[in-house]
Amino acid sequence: MAHVINPDRWANAPDRWQGELECGAWGSNSCLIFNYLPGIGGGPRLHQHPYSEIFIIRAGTGLFTVGDQEIEATAGQILIVPPNTPHKFTNLGPGPLETTDIHENGSFITEWLE
Repeated sequence: MAHVINPDRWANAPDRWQGELECGAWGSNSCLIFNYLPGIGGGPRLHQHPYSEIFIIRAGTGLFTVGDQEIEATAGQILIVPPNTPHKFTNLGPGPLETTDIHENGSFITEWLE
């Protein structure tokens, strides 16, 4: 059976499609985060997960720290972070950074490292 999940179930700001959803409740082995970072800077601090995370860059440019790498990712690119790899990102500007982050697990498991 397919499930349709309306924005009122996951979006903090429906006009920007910002928010998160644990999809395990609907039988999916994934979680979604829709990020909208309007200004330079911001973003999550260093953390890791026991599963892969996929970042789809929808708009803007971000600086991703993944293990000992620093990667500039721009709109249209996809970045895959392996399990148990410390990572964080920030908006480099000049405009907003928008990403869709896919966690390969039905619920969020995050170990904050800073």
